[in-house]
Amino acid sequence: MPKSAAAEIQRCAWCTASPLYMQYHDSEWGRPNCDERYLFEKICLEGFQAGLSWLTILNKREAFRRAFKNFEAEKVVKFGEKDIERLMADAGIVRHRGKIVSTINNAARVIELREEFGSLAKFIWQFEPPAAGRPQHLSLEVLRTMTTSPESVALSKALKKRGWSFVGPTTMYAFMQSIGLVNDHLHDCGFRDAALSARKRFKKP
Repeated sequence: MPKSAAAEIQRCAWCTASPLYMQYHDSEWGRPNCDERYLFEKICLEGFQAGLSWLTILNKREAFRRAFKNFEAEKVVKFGEKDIERLMADAGIVRHRGKIVSTINNAARVIELREEFGSLAKFIWQFEPPAAGRPQHLSLEVLRTMTTSPESVALSKALKKRGWSFVGPTTMYAFMQSIGLVNDHLHDCGFRDAALSARKRFKKP
């Protein structure tokens, strides 16, 4: 889509703070995805986001990717104490020891989960809610009240049972929104229909 045309389309109000935020909203948020590396990255970044704004994380995303070996679980799982100290000294990321340790732990858990289910994507997408149960006329006022769902609670419990950390129900709902497990573009957002079309084309793993 030409930049001039994209600029004229109405967007969800939360994304207008910066061009980077709008780009993320337009091309990524709410679009279904089953890429293994991407899913692991998003779970980790949503965990780092807890207590912060998503724009803060988005601005640091490339630094996070460099710091965590592009979120390749097989590489992250090998991180030791020296890597933790390196990451704690990296001003480009969020220097929170608990979240750093959690990312390393979750790398091991995602490898175990792949052995159990075949892929992280297959496990995650079984928690997609039925389309009929989703609100069709989604306003900003309604969206602000939707911080969890029965499915995000179930996903959180299932991950915690398998040893994952920083995967609470609210964090998992934000994750579900971001990867298109739910489509929470507002009803008057010009990108809502594109996300719906992408889901119709998407083959659930």
